[in-house]
Amino acid sequence: MTSRCARALVTTTKIAHAHHHQKKASIARVTLNNVKKRNALSYTMLKELQNHLTKLEIDPNIHVIIMNANGPVFSSGHDLHEIQQQQQQQQQHQQQQVLLNSNNNDNQAQSNIDTTATYDEDEYDNSTIAASASDLMDLCSSVMQTITKMTKPVIAQVEGIATAAGCQLVASCDLAYASNTAQFATPGVNIGLFCSTPAVALSRTIHTKHAMHILLTGDMISAKEAERIGLINAVVDVDVDVDDNSDSNSNLDEMVLDVAMQIASKSSASIGIGKPLFYKQLDMSLEDAYKLTSNVMVENMKHNDAVEGIDAFLTKRIPNWSDTTTITSATPSSSSSSIPFEK
Repeated sequence: MTSRCARALVTTTKIAHAHHHQKKASIARVTLNNVKKRNALSYTMLKELQNHLTKLEIDPNIHVIIMNANGPVFSSGHDLHEIQQQQQQQQQHQQQQVLLNSNNNDNQAQSNIDTTATYDEDEYDNSTIAASASDLMDLCSSVMQTITKMTKPVIAQVEGIATAAGCQLVASCDLAYASNTAQFATPGVNIGLFCSTPAVALSRTIHTKHAMHILLTGDMISAKEAERIGLINAVVDVDVDVDDNSDSNSNLDEMVLDVAMQIASKSSASIGIGKPLFYKQLDMSLEDAYKLTSNVMVENMKHNDAVEGIDAFLTKRIPNWSDTTTITSATPSSSSSSIPFEK
């Protein structure tokens, strides 16, 4: 699957085939591609990212997704220019509304003019302006949840800086690997805008104390520190060659691709069951989690890949996975497994 456009903010490229025993499993690379804007997660960028992820979720040939970015910044978070523009538009509207109301009051004193239509229009305009910021946050939350609810593992490959919603994006991925030059932060507190939505992903990825330290101080942390607190899986030393920068990320590329190929060689059906289930049980009580996972595991045992896998293990041979997908919906937010998650 290849989707490229000169002005595309996000691109998807099939980058490798993992040996999937008798079959081949494809790995897709999703790349944030707005270097000039430091890969800021604008509304348009998020919309494109959502579309790419949705298409990959229903593509039976794609088994693993790697997410990276062009340029020295993985993602700087939300586009502050876009947010500032929204604020200015809202302020201008409020000023216009005050002036209009004042004029309407003067007119009311002179005559019995019905101004209901004018006020209805004001309410509509106000809700439209307010919705722009709301829509941005809703879309960002939707993208992060899409990554978690997808049946296919998503691996973040991070070079450079990932801040605010960019850090949230890394935390939302199932796995994350970074170069030793990478840095992470949630600096919203420094500009009076607490990183509330990034806090959701961080609090579900790292310990509360570590999450609160990052959120409350706004400090930038190194890749080594991010690995120590569990934000990323591993740090890869990158050899930066002044004469050939194109080879600077080869070590990181190799590690991420090795992990992706290893995962892609497994039963896609079992991973499609297991990944959504893992996140679902996190919010349950211990008793409910065991009840749910026990039921799912019993049903999983009936699947062809489980029968094949057990037999292959006992007969000491390589399993021949069915390579069938369990996806039933084009919407990543819905359960993609044929095994019901609710009793």
